[in-house]
Amino acid sequence: MSTENLPWVEKYRPSTLDEVNGQQHVVQTVRKFAKDGRIPHLLFYGPPGTGKTSTIIALARELYGKNYRNMVLELNASDDRGIDVVRDQIKNFASTRQIFNSGFKLIILDEADAMSNAAQNALRRVIEKYTKNTRFCILANYSHKLNPALLSRCTRFRFSPLPDSALQERVDAVIKAERLRIAPDAREALLELSEGDMRRALNVLQACSTAVDDGEEISQDMVYECVGAPRPQSVNTVLDAIMKNDWTDAYATMTKVRKTEGLALVDLMAGFVRILDGFELRPRTRTAILHGLGDIEYGISKGGSDKIQSTAVIGVIKNALENEAA
Repeated sequence: MSTENLPWVEKYRPSTLDEVNGQQHVVQTVRKFAKDGRIPHLLFYGPPGTGKTSTIIALARELYGKNYRNMVLELNASDDRGIDVVRDQIKNFASTRQIFNSGFKLIILDEADAMSNAAQNALRRVIEKYTKNTRFCILANYSHKLNPALLSRCTRFRFSPLPDSALQERVDAVIKAERLRIAPDAREALLELSEGDMRRALNVLQACSTAVDDGEEISQDMVYECVGAPRPQSVNTVLDAIMKNDWTDAYATMTKVRKTEGLALVDLMAGFVRILDGFELRPRTRTAILHGLGDIEYGISKGGSDKIQSTAVIGVIKNALENEAA
């Protein structure tokens, strides 16, 4: 099958465990399990884009080779999360033995934290019943959303957000393979904005590549526009106005920057927090700012007026910094 029209996330998905970036500890452990032929039921959990699905698919391909399709069942639990799927699809697959293939079958259950409680309880029983010839790999973003009885039957592996070095390695390989030109500051912005999510990094890179002509360089502005994140200089401009100018001027500057760049207030607030992290502030002042901004974000999530919340942001920062100076 041609890979030309595939999204880059799929086109450059690791095909072996050696190609999985940034999760060395997990890879070493599951490889040892496979080598010893003693794979337990597995639970991979962690943020999106950290390599959970890629790791188990790469392991399955190494284990089964050409028999992959016969020996592996992949289900996305967020689509099929009812009890009937567990009872029918999983049960039918788990209960049939392979005549010509030795070893166990593998069931990959993605986004299992979206399953209903009843389905999780049914799954627990199925796991117990068919352990002899089937292994389960449960993938989830949040382990606390899974049934404790289900957790106790699995060996857990936490997938952390990928370090910049792992993201950089794969992004550089894709840039080279796709013959892209990207400015150094754009590359840095891409890694920073991805926040350890490989899927996000590759999706943004692909989106930027479609926006440039052949041979044209991807700029930092393009990356920020594609992600919809505020540029550092814009955040600095607004924060500077809040700290140094009077209230009216600060509000006018914030409104102008937000309208010009189409920024959401929550994104601007996240930018303020990042910059203020580098300031030397008293713990009391930092706490006041974070507490105030947290309340405002909660207000926005509940449908609060954008104008009132914008003015509140200015008030929180000004008030805290004035108390710092006092």
